[in-house]
Amino acid sequence: MFELIRHKTTSHKADILSGLTVALALVPEAVAFAFVAGVEPIVGLYAAFIMGLITAIIGGRPGMISGATGAMAVVMVALVAEHGIQYLFAAVVLAGLIQVSAGLLKLGKFIRIVPYPVMMGFVNGLAIVIFLAQLGQFKTLDANGVLSWLPQNQLIIMLALVALTMLIIQFLPKLTTAIPSSLAAILTVTLIVVLMDLDTRNVLDFLRSMSGDINATIAGNLPTFSIPSVPFNIETLSIILPYSCILAAVGLIESLLTLTVIDEMTGTRGQGNKECVGQGVANITNGFFGAMGGCAMIGQSMININSGGRGRLSGISAAIALLTFILFGSDFIEMIPLAALVGVMFMVVLGTFEWASFKVMRKVPKHDAFVIILVTVVTVFTDLAVAVFVGVIVSALVFAWEHAKHINIKVREDQNGWKVYQLEGPLFFGSAAEFLELFDAQSDPEDVIVDFQYSRVCDHSALDAIDTLAERYGNAGKRLHLRHLSNDCKKLLQKAGDLVEVNSIEDPFYKVAVDKVAP
Repeated sequence: MFELIRHKTTSHKADILSGLTVALALVPEAVAFAFVAGVEPIVGLYAAFIMGLITAIIGGRPGMISGATGAMAVVMVALVAEHGIQYLFAAVVLAGLIQVSAGLLKLGKFIRIVPYPVMMGFVNGLAIVIFLAQLGQFKTLDANGVLSWLPQNQLIIMLALVALTMLIIQFLPKLTTAIPSSLAAILTVTLIVVLMDLDTRNVLDFLRSMSGDINATIAGNLPTFSIPSVPFNIETLSIILPYSCILAAVGLIESLLTLTVIDEMTGTRGQGNKECVGQGVANITNGFFGAMGGCAMIGQSMININSGGRGRLSGISAAIALLTFILFGSDFIEMIPLAALVGVMFMVVLGTFEWASFKVMRKVPKHDAFVIILVTVVTVFTDLAVAVFVGVIVSALVFAWEHAKHINIKVREDQNGWKVYQLEGPLFFGSAAEFLELFDAQSDPEDVIVDFQYSRVCDHSALDAIDTLAERYGNAGKRLHLRHLSNDCKKLLQKAGDLVEVNSIEDPFYKVAVDKVAP
């Protein structure tokens, strides 16, 4: 029903107009996340500008939008509360250095180990998080300082404007794609509110309610260079290092997963390692220019893709437009109704959520369906990094459990009267215990052959199991012959000794994943 990809090709016009649309949507997000982190709104707006500009220029995924994000803001709040904003800037610089190092070490490729069910759960979870975040725009503080729903008349007006915004976004592309439908919707709804003088909240109302300052504004000056005012010693490093590591990890996970989602949607491929470097350079710059840092934003990236933004110019345009708003256009931006921006984000939710997952979960194995639901729930109730780690770990354990059940043997007798165990299936930590239970050293004949031709020795646990088996047969006074093992397996087996038979023609040459080295 809801088609997210409306523009298939790149054009400078589409990039510029989509960048302008994204910039409008960045303002309330940057302000909100600044308050989450416990810093001034301008610190969040500077982060959105710097992140967006630098990652658009040197990042690895054209069309992806970066800025201040909630995932990183929740990590920052404790540091700011305990040590102050200058320590935050230092932590952001160090996090950027870690991210650059990850890119140079080509660690971005490890995003490939994230299973598809985890990706699907991640997307669904973020869609729900974006939706729940928008519900806050329908609430306000009452006289007692309690957050409650808007008065009925204001709530009806806002719901009607949200619905109008969504209708314009959905149906305008059927008439024309000359202007991004999201931008047209924002401008149209703003014009209606101003001309009809409707009683509905705008960006300025949101800013004032968040700050409690009646004179609050998004207006500001150019960010200026400044070295974080912290002591350069071991104590400072011990304070900021844990936060920097978490910020770097969260930022890279969210950015690389968002990159993967955009790759899938656009049928193109970004460069993960280059994106790590881009994110790192942007965060280093943030720390030296009084900004809170950030990472890729899936919501704004979806707005950009939906509005036709494909090239680097879209991200550059969004960043420059945002800076223009800060310097010159604050009065116009502050009058934009929140309903228009909420409507845009609701369409992002509808386009981002994997509705096909409901059908998929009925067809895929139960454990994959469980992972999808698990990652979705954990993303909503904790954060993205935790959800991805949990999903990957659960998927790995399920994989190990399933493959551990696939090891079995075929028993026969050769021409010499020796008993031959033909092993089938992978031998690794999950199947090592079951492997040992397949043999009976006391009852077997004097000579026993274990043939690994149709098996693979995967890790050190497997080697230890083979050594243990050789020791059992040795203690029983019997000879165990191991055939078709790879060369590195032979070198690492200690207890088997000369029981390993060499066959240079038939033996495999694969490597086994171990940390142990031959003496």
